[in-house]
Parts: sequence; structure tokens; C-alpha cells
Amino acid sequence: MTKKHQPPPTISKDYYFVDTHCHLDMSAFAEDFDQVLFNANKNNVRKIISIGIDLKSSKAAIEIARAQKHIFATIGIHPHDIDNVNDSTYASLIKLFSLYSDHIAGFGEIGLDYFKNYSDPGTQRKHFTKQLSLAHELELPIIIHNRQADDDTLKILREAKPFTNGGILHCFSGDYDFARKIMDLGLLISIPGVVTFKNAAILHDVVKKVPLTSLVLETDGPFLSPHPFRGKRNEPAYIPYIADKIAQIQGVSIEQIARQTTTNAENLFSTLLCKNCNKK
Repeated sequence: MTKKHQPPPTISKDYYFVDTHCHLDMSAFAEDFDQVLFNANKNNVRKIISIGIDLKSSKAAIEIARAQKHIFATIGIHPHDIDNVNDSTYASLIKLFSLYSDHIAGFGEIGLDYFKNYSDPGTQRKHFTKQLSLAHELELPIIIHNRQADDDTLKILREAKPFTNGGILHCFSGDYDFARKIMDLGLLISIPGVVTFKNAAILHDVVKKVPLTSLVLETDGPFLSPHPFRGKRNEPAYIPYIADKIAQIQGVSIEQIARQTTTNAENLFSTLLCKNCNKK
């Protein structure tokens, strides 16, 4: 007998969700891309940020955004790929923004990753600082990757503040003390599917204590699927499972989660404030 998954939590049609972090350009979505977008809309995920992690994916995210008015791109270089960055890379990022600013909502995913250490830590720190500066120059909110690098991430962010255009600590995995320090910098906390895991006690504590006005939702698709899809491909349609778990932890309705996290995302990514965007 085929095991049936629990149906997605439902919300009133007066509300909708924003997936603030998904890698729609990745090959995991290639074969059924249109169905993925259909599934998202069916589950009231009406806006999606497709994240750039290098020049190739930044360009791909922009092309997706140009074709889909409810999808917006970001540009930037992930810490895994930072060893290959040079002045030409920065020039290319600036050119992308000059050509396609109507489709670019933010700068990132940028930051530090000391877990896999695919790039030299010193080089990561150098280019994290440089990319924060470029994001400020382009007046874009930042999307930050941080994995086992809390101290250096916080140090660099404090040196680079203020963040007049705001930003997100993506796929948050720290404790509440770290979350509080991130919020003190004026940045938002993004909650991934991990929050639905039974063993995610630290993240549950963060969600319980962080004000809803400081939270946004993300899938990080195709990675980190929520329960009951753990181990399978993640996609924007699964945002309601994340929202429902947050609602349970905070003791509020899923509509409240939808309303406030969508407001937070739209206020951050100002491009999204246009409800019927007429893209060029």
C-alpha cells in the first residue's frame, strides 16, 4: 500500500505566502518546472525568490524572473565558490544589476561556511565583506549564508552595518542568543523546513521567542524538505507545512503566520510590494 502524505495546511484565499529562498534554476526542477509553479500557486505560495549562488545561477535566476512575474531573482556568490571570484566577477554582477534591476530583489546568497570549507576561510571573509559593500552600493537587501561560522559572521556584519536595505539570515540554525544579535542588526530570521523536525528543539525555541515581525519563510528548495517529505526534493508548495509548524509553536493561526511573514518579505524586497508587477 502506498503511504499517503498528510495534505497541506489550508488558509483563507485572502492570505498567501512568500518563499524567500529557493533555487529554482537547479536541475532538480528541470523536468517538471511548470508543475512546481502550479503546485506552489495551488498551495497559496504566490511569490518566490530564486537565489543566485554564482554568476551562472544568478543569470539563470534572472531569466526565470523575467519569464514569471511572481518570481524575483537575487545575485551573488556563495561561499563555496568564492575562491574563483575576481574583479571581473564583481564587474559582471554590477552589469547584471544595471541590465535587469527590475527583476533583482536582493543580493546573495553570500556569507561564510566553515562546515564544508570548500573555499579558504580567509578568502571567504574577504569576499563576504566585499559583497556586503557591493550590496550596499546597489541598495539591495542581503541574503546571508552562515554555517558553523557564527562568531565571524557576526563580527563582519557588525563591521559592515548599518544595513539600510535590510536583509535575511537564511536557513537559520543558531540559538536564540545568536538570533537576538542578528535582529539587533535589523536583519530578519528565515525559518526553513528543519523546524518541522522532531529533533529541532533549538530552532523550536528560536521560533517561540523571536517576534513574528522578524520572521520570514523559506524552503531552500530543492534542499531541506519539511516533514512529511524529509529526504525528498523540496519545493515552494511545501511552505504551508513550515508555516503551520510555526503557528503551532507560537500558538497563533496559520493565517497570522501568512499575513505577517508575507508583510515582512514584501517590506524587505520592495519589488514585491507591487501586487501586479508590469515587468519589462
